[in-house]
Amino acid sequence: MHALGVDVGGTFVDFLLFDADRSRTFVAKRSSGEDPAASVLTGVTEICDLAGIEPGQVDLLVHGTTIATNALLQYDGAETGLITTEGFRDVLHIGRHQRPENYSIQQDIPWQARPLVKRRHRLCVAERLAPPAGEVVTPLDTEAVRSSAAALARAGIEAVAVCFLFSYLNPEHEREAARIVREEIPGAFVCTSHDVVPQFREFERFTTTAINAFVGPKVRSYVARLDEGLPGIGVGSRLHIMQSNGGTATTEQATARPASLLLSGPVGGVIGGVWATEGVRRRRYLATLDVGGTSADIGIVTEQGVVEARVRETWLAGYPVLMPTVDIHTIGAGGGSVAYVDQAGAPHVGPRSAGALPGPACYERGGMEPTVTDAHLVLGHLPGTLAGGLALDFDAAHGSVEAFATALSATPAEAAAGIIDIVNENMAAAMRVKTIERGLDPRGFVLCAFGGAGPLHGAELARLLEMPEVVIPPSPGVTSAAGLLASNLRYDMIQSVLRPLETVDADALEATLAEREHALAAQLRADGCPEERVELVRAADMRYRGQGYELTVPIRARPVDQTAVTGLRGAFDVAHREEFGHDFPHYEVELVNVRVTALGRLFELAHPEAAGGSLEDALIETRSARFRQDGALVELATPVYDRDCLPLGQRVAGPAIVTQLDSTTLVPPDATLQRETDDNLRIVV
Repeated sequence: MHALGVDVGGTFVDFLLFDADRSRTFVAKRSSGEDPAASVLTGVTEICDLAGIEPGQVDLLVHGTTIATNALLQYDGAETGLITTEGFRDVLHIGRHQRPENYSIQQDIPWQARPLVKRRHRLCVAERLAPPAGEVVTPLDTEAVRSSAAALARAGIEAVAVCFLFSYLNPEHEREAARIVREEIPGAFVCTSHDVVPQFREFERFTTTAINAFVGPKVRSYVARLDEGLPGIGVGSRLHIMQSNGGTATTEQATARPASLLLSGPVGGVIGGVWATEGVRRRRYLATLDVGGTSADIGIVTEQGVVEARVRETWLAGYPVLMPTVDIHTIGAGGGSVAYVDQAGAPHVGPRSAGALPGPACYERGGMEPTVTDAHLVLGHLPGTLAGGLALDFDAAHGSVEAFATALSATPAEAAAGIIDIVNENMAAAMRVKTIERGLDPRGFVLCAFGGAGPLHGAELARLLEMPEVVIPPSPGVTSAAGLLASNLRYDMIQSVLRPLETVDADALEATLAEREHALAAQLRADGCPEERVELVRAADMRYRGQGYELTVPIRARPVDQTAVTGLRGAFDVAHREEFGHDFPHYEVELVNVRVTALGRLFELAHPEAAGGSLEDALIETRSARFRQDGALVELATPVYDRDCLPLGQRVAGPAIVTQLDSTTLVPPDATLQRETDDNLRIVV
């Protein structure tokens, strides 16, 4: 069997092909360029040639994409319309009267400054449902829906979101309205809130559905190009796409809910880090650091598994997203992050990036500003050639850093070291947000550093956070692509119920859960997943009465009986105590949502078996490189090793540089490096 993971980043497209028949892994990288879809198709052909197979021999193709993320971050989505209940036209604008910065009189309110749907395209129709069961109070005015759709069509609308009040209790009005809109605007992307997020909270539900519509046409067009282009190069396997929840979906499911792809790219890295560190994680928690060309993505894994974002903290580009999402913190700190001096004379690095084009100055593609990559080259940390044969120009890098140094009255070497110091501190601050602010001690974590630039920063970042060790995966530059292959198919169903726990009928709850499980299991079977590889997970979102947000508690009983319902109370108290340090055993508890997650295993990505050499064979050269040591910048003779030739189990003292096709690993002074039998590099700092 041949499985291929393809991850599109801001600078490179990463390819990892695993040949299960020969237990071999093949790696390739291409520039993202201006047309990622074309880069993907070209790269698939190239890596198949490298592996000596035909594209038609690829049995599984999994893709991570930033198309939805970029459309939202760059505010470059479709012209979107909204049809909603009379009186609720401005939900998207008003929000919750909670400003991002409560005490600032000058601030950006994204949903008002950059509306997903302009007010003139938000149209209202008569309809009304009532809780708790969604009874019809006012029938849907179908003629008003038709005239609204016609008006949106005349305005050139490309996508329409249908969001009615209480539709999560009864979807019939939304379904009928969507049917009419599709008749009136045949080519439009149409979605309903009950299909995207059938949950209460109007602002978050309306906004998530609007995001789904806003990014939908771009995602649909991009996926259609791949679906059409892959057979053209001979690939016959079904395309799967990584979702924000840490699982993959078929293209049909992904394009129906494109908002589920908002973290498609970064999530693959977290899953790849989990796969790469299975042995290490028996001893410690895991923090993943994925540093690419434009950003650094941080994820956390505890004994409960990959940490998912809390409902109240799931925001992207300033908009709330009410969907299951792996908790990833992203900052503008990558190899292409630009260093500059502000008007007050203070140095900064990022978040602006030189990207793939023009890229860092050393790429010789027109870039003139100093970047993190240029700084590493000036300090002697990089080889003369990067992944894909990209030659680096030292003089161009030195020239760009020299201009930055002049503004700071520093030498180029000091300025370059300062760039690295700033970007490391930025990443350390982001890591503290994900650990210390959650009550987790980073000193009990192992850091898995990957991406093109992650291994250059992993050891120094671990020192800043007092993490004892760093793991560098076998192919760090394409670990996100490996994570795509290590992931499961995954679909989630969430249904709001909103009732006191003591009034919940166990039989009715079991019937609801079983119905959702049946639908999701059927979807996995339709996707080609064998029944014996399907796992169904139940959970409940609960809160104390009067609380604004809830916590998720697993439901392990099958079938659910009244004893199991009663037991959820104690489980919630424990979860609340673990999360916040206290609980309220005498308070009334509410059941807010029920959840069913369906996981399907299509493929088992094997760990590579390392074949060690000798340290003498691994030594490429000894060069002069600069490092921070005891606060001073020192120049040290630094051996450069070929990773594939390093011996197994032998400790190598830093400083050292380890090169390979897709990344470079930096081992600072007073740290030790060891290549493990699973082909991970272990750095003890």
